[in-house]
Amino acid sequence: MGKVTCNITVSADGYSAGHNQSEERPFGDDGGDGWGDRLHAWYVETPEENQAEIAQGTAASAYIMGRNMFGPVRGEWDRVWNGWWGDDPPYHAPVFVLTHYSRGPQRMEGGTTYYFVTGGIESALAQAREAAGDGDVAVQGGATTVNQYLAAGLIDELHLHISPLTLGAGTRLFEGVPPLNLEQVSSRPAKLVTHVTYRVLHS
Repeated sequence: MGKVTCNITVSADGYSAGHNQSEERPFGDDGGDGWGDRLHAWYVETPEENQAEIAQGTAASAYIMGRNMFGPVRGEWDRVWNGWWGDDPPYHAPVFVLTHYSRGPQRMEGGTTYYFVTGGIESALAQAREAAGDGDVAVQGGATTVNQYLAAGLIDELHLHISPLTLGAGTRLFEGVPPLNLEQVSSRPAKLVTHVTYRVLHS
């Protein structure tokens, strides 16, 4: 059985998104003009420096994400929405989306299929593990979803991409999570980010 990992970008004060998230500003107020300009500058502006970490972000065999990460649609699925990533999302694997509202699977180009799970985080993980086989399952976010998995003791490894800015408010990683015992596996600074990997030590 593979690991359960998390791959998420946060500010230096631990926020994965600012306040006032919207369809035009999915990461909220981060001091930029739109798509998480400052928070994700490392990904957008310097991909050549961060090729290994970018590749790692789509190397799992199955994925889990919260509905807020999947898109801005709330309540019943009364609007066509197939994610932020267009017809060919980068995952190329099954993606299990946590939601309170039922919806049939959505098959995309390139091998990505979204499955909408109403049974909670453990049900989503069980389905993702089955789909992944011996491969890893990645909990992609947002931070609220990651926090639920951390609080339940279900994540083995954290891949954090720490951007050199503070947001001061918003959606924060580790919010409401009991104290964790972490072992640093690696750390690599780059121009616009520091990549840190922690192993979560389960008692």
